[in-house]
Amino acid sequence: MSGWQALPDDLPPEVRHFVEQLRQLKDRTGLSLVALGARTAYSKSSWHRYLNATQPPPRQAVAALCRIAGLDTLDAERFGVRWELAVQAWPRPATAPARASGTQEGGTDERYEEDPTLPWWDEPPKERAHGMNRLLLAAVLLLVLVLLLGVAGAVASG
Repeated sequence: MSGWQALPDDLPPEVRHFVEQLRQLKDRTGLSLVALGARTAYSKSSWHRYLNATQPPPRQAVAALCRIAGLDTLDAERFGVRWELAVQAWPRPATAPARASGTQEGGTDERYEEDPTLPWWDEPPKERAHGMNRLLLAAVLLLVLVLLLGVAGAVASG
């Protein structure tokens, strides 16, 4: 595995094996991290973190790499099993950023404990609905403001 930085010595064996296999699969594609990022929904820097074991990749990233590498269904399923084993053993950060909702007593996000690869945009429906309500309110206020300016302009011009 030339060209790769050494993996941390304290990585659990499941994580080490998975990342080494992921690196081999990436090398098999012949793509750079930039090209891999362009062909998937994950950036060059994300792939760098995944392939250097600083962050577990989302299952969808692994599936995308398997597809690009041309793995058949059975081999892709094996990669999925390796991913599950690695994610369960992946070292958790000492302190995770606290969030307004979903945080445990220790300050870590309980959703991270369930799925450490949960992307930030994958909020629970209740949180997403709250954000959508704010967006809708802002859109309505903007529309009212535009209408008022239109009326004021029409009155001013006679």
